Amino acid sequence: MKETYDIIVIGGGPSGMMAAGRAGELGAHVLLLEKNDRLGKKLSITGGRRCNITNAEPDNRLFLDNFPESKQFLFSPFSQFNVESTFEFFEGRGLPLIVEDRKRAFPESEKAEDVCRVLSDYVEESGNVTVRLNTSFESFVVEGKTLMGVKTSGGTFMADKIIVATGGLAAPETGSTGEGLDSLAAIGHTIEAPDPSLAPLCTPTKWVHELTGTTVDDMTLRFIQEGKAKHKVRGRLLFTHFGISGPIVINSAHKVKALLKKGSVTASVDLFPDYDLGSLDTFFIELFELEKKRHLNNVLRDVLQKKLSESILRRQDLRFGDTPVHEITKDQRKLLVKTLKDLNFPITGTMGFEWSIVADGGVVPKEIDFKSMTSRLFPNLYLAGDVININRPSGGFSLQLCWTTGWIAGTHATSV
Repeated sequence: MKETYDIIVIGGGPSGMMAAGRAGELGAHVLLLEKNDRLGKKLSITGGRRCNITNAEPDNRLFLDNFPESKQFLFSPFSQFNVESTFEFFEGRGLPLIVEDRKRAFPESEKAEDVCRVLSDYVEESGNVTVRLNTSFESFVVEGKTLMGVKTSGGTFMADKIIVATGGLAAPETGSTGEGLDSLAAIGHTIEAPDPSLAPLCTPTKWVHELTGTTVDDMTLRFIQEGKAKHKVRGRLLFTHFGISGPIVINSAHKVKALLKKGSVTASVDLFPDYDLGSLDTFFIELFELEKKRHLNNVLRDVLQKKLSESILRRQDLRFGDTPVHEITKDQRKLLVKTLKDLNFPITGTMGFEWSIVADGGVVPKEIDFKSMTSRLFPNLYLAGDVININRPSGGFSLQLCWTTGWIAGTHATSV
């Protein structure tokens, strides 16, 4: 005998747990399938294990401005469950939230495990949800235009409604390997090919690699193509053993990938964004006058990190660090100033899925009714979370999509 349920939820991540908990809360008999040995495996490590639950922007329109390619689809779902709903959900279950810079909201405990615990408790509290761990989804059971159930590594299960919340391809070591997208493609959905969209950028330039661990707290980063700045951001930059990272880099990855499809891209770092070339030259003229008996390498360490200043002065055309500053020529000073305003190196791509916070790709939005998160191909199929192709920045926006789409899928799958 095949087991039969009102609703099957495939995937025990954030959107899946929210969907299953909501459906159980409304009285449905729910089966929650998870391939790992625990619920919320990826969620438990997100945000450096602190879990950036949402972005604390209460105005729906301002919040959705962060989804320029998809916001027209999202107004309806966010009229049903939005950022304020997320705060009410978690704080109402004894998990107070704190808001940090860039409106990023975290649990006050700063433990992602606490977020998993709240959701696991939500799944269990109704008594209507059966959880099957270590059970991999394999395919849908289809009759005509109706989904009848699912085949899994643990058997075949039947249901009136099916919610797919299997996630994308980011962090594959946590089980995000894309089988949900493959199965959705097999029944006719159009899948935009997954690609790491929130990931660090890589370069072959050795001096960048040698700066691993060095952070510049305030700089301007430009991405240059064919001599023109195509994208410009300002903020914190982290040099790594493969290239560059940090929030502004990760949030630029989607645009940089698009540029790379058209041709080569160069990154240009301006270490003194509040100065133009003339005013920075004046700054160094005055600094050299005050420090005229000191050598350039010692003076530069006063205004830049030691590792960064040493790297700059190792460049072929700037090897005059041992020169007393009163002996620095005008041309040498201007070359130094120009370099500090334009540290440039080629960008060859993003790091792979294993480094990605989010991988875009998934079911194209036009094939989903976002009022209910229903498939336009199968009326008893619902989609939630990262299986939908919605590009977004880091800073809590991804998880908010999971809470919103999961809650709506669970709500509408329960209705007649």
